[in-house]
Amino acid sequence: MPRSVAAALVFLSSAAVLILEILAARLLAPYVGVTLEVYTAIIGVILAGIAVGSWLGGRAADRVDPHGLLGPLLIAGGALSFVTIPLIDALGAGLRGGGPAATTILTFLAFFAPAAVLTAVTPSVIKIQLADLAQTGRVVGRLSAIGTVGALFGVFLAGFVLVAAAPTRPVIRGLALLLVALGVGITLWLGRGRPVTVGTAVVLVVAAGLSFAARHPCEHESAYYCAFVVEDPDRPSGRALWLDTLRHSYVDLEDPAHLEFTYTQWFGDVITGIAPDGEPLRTLHIGGGGFTMPQHLRAEHPGSTSTVLELDPLLVELSEDELGLELGDDIEVVLGDARLSIDEVEPGAYDLVIGDAFGGVAVPWHLATREFTEAIHTALRPGGVYTMNVVDYDARDFLRAELATVAAVFDHIAVLGRPGSFAPDRTGLGGNYVVIASDDPLPLEAIEAANRQRAHLDDLLAGEELTTFVGDADVLVDDHAPVDQLLTPISRG
Repeated sequence: MPRSVAAALVFLSSAAVLILEILAARLLAPYVGVTLEVYTAIIGVILAGIAVGSWLGGRAADRVDPHGLLGPLLIAGGALSFVTIPLIDALGAGLRGGGPAATTILTFLAFFAPAAVLTAVTPSVIKIQLADLAQTGRVVGRLSAIGTVGALFGVFLAGFVLVAAAPTRPVIRGLALLLVALGVGITLWLGRGRPVTVGTAVVLVVAAGLSFAARHPCEHESAYYCAFVVEDPDRPSGRALWLDTLRHSYVDLEDPAHLEFTYTQWFGDVITGIAPDGEPLRTLHIGGGGFTMPQHLRAEHPGSTSTVLELDPLLVELSEDELGLELGDDIEVVLGDARLSIDEVEPGAYDLVIGDAFGGVAVPWHLATREFTEAIHTALRPGGVYTMNVVDYDARDFLRAELATVAAVFDHIAVLGRPGSFAPDRTGLGGNYVVIASDDPLPLEAIEAANRQRAHLDDLLAGEELTTFVGDADVLVDDHAPVDQLLTPISRG
C-alpha cells in the first residue's frame, strides 16, 4: 500500500471519530441538555472507544490479513454512524432527566461502537506498512502523528464549520455515507474479498433507513440549541420557547406585558420596586432567549431602552418570526458571548441589568464569577440595580456561592424565592431564585409590596438572614467556578 494511501486512511478515520465526538453533544442535547456532565460523558466514551479499538484492532491485524480488514472496518464504521441517530432518538426520551449515569449510558450505546471500529483502522494500516521491523518506530510514529493531525482536523472542521453550516443529522448521515463509500472503494482497490455481501447490503440499508426515518426533535437547530416554539393550549396567544430539554421563555403575542414564569414575575416585582410609576428604564439584558423582559419593559415602561447581549443569532430570528419581537431604537441586540460583548456597552449608563443567561439549567460559569459581576457593576449607573435568575437544587450550594460572589461586588443584596425556599432542609427540591443587588439600599418594601399585590407570599431574604443563609460559601472567580458541580447532587455525595 502506498504511504500516501495509508496516511489518508489513518487521517480520515481519525477525523471521523472526532467529528462524531463534537456532533454527539448536539445530538444528545435535546434529551439530556448541555452540561459539563454531558461533555464529560462524551469525552470519556469516545476515549474508551479509541482505547478498545486500538487494542482489539491491533490483535485482529495480527491474526488475519489486515488488507482484508480495512474495507469492512470503514463500512461498519459508516453503518454504526448511521445508527447513532435512531439510537439516540429511541432511547433519549426514556433516559431524559436521568442524571450523569443515564447520560453516560446513552452516550455509550450510541457512540462507543463507531469510535472503536473506526479507530481499529489505524493498527491495521500500521501492520500493512511494517515491511521492515527495523523501521517500526518510524512507521508507528509517523502514522500515529498523522492520526492525531486527522483528529485535530476533525475537531476544528466540526466545531468551527460543520456545526454552524448545517444541521447535525445530515452531517452525520453524510459522514456515514462517505465512510461506506470509502470502505467499498478500498475493498475493490485492494481486491481482498467482495466489498458488499448480501448480508452487509441489508445491514447498510436498514441502518441508513433507520437513520433517515428517525424523528427530528428540533424545529430549529443552531450551533448552540435545539429550539422550538409551542402554543399554550390554555392561552391561545401564549407561546413558549423550548431550548433543548427546557422551557426557557414565554411570550403572550397579544399582551407582551404578561409575565408567565414565576421568576419573570419576580423580575417584574424588582422593576416595579425601582420604577413604581412606570418611568422608563435603561436596561442591559444578559441573555435574550424569547425576549420576554425587553418586550415587557416596552409595554409597561414606555420610553425604556433595552440592550440585549445574546449569544445565538437563531434566537433573535426565532423571536422575530414567532414571538412577536420587533427590534428598533428601544430594543437592540449585540450578538456574541456576553463575557466579551459587555466590554462594548457604555459604562455607567444603565439603571438595571437583568441576568438571564443559561446553558441547560446552569448559568454559564464565566457569567457567574466575581470578574463578570464587576463588569456588570461598571455598566450600571451609580445606585443601579442588578437582578439575576438562578436555578439550584437541594442544599443550594450554587445559589449560596453566587450570593457570596455578588455580595463581594455590591454593597446591598437580597434574593427572592418561593415560600419556604430558604428552609434548612430542601432535599429533592429545586427551582428558580432571583438575586437582587445594588450599591444603594434596595427598595425591599416596594419589591415585597409588588409581590403581595399579585397575591403572592414569596420569600424575600436580606440582611442578617441572608448572611446566615450564605454562610461560608466561596466566592466564584474565573480561576475557580465549579458551577455544574455545585448544581449536581452527585457531587455532594
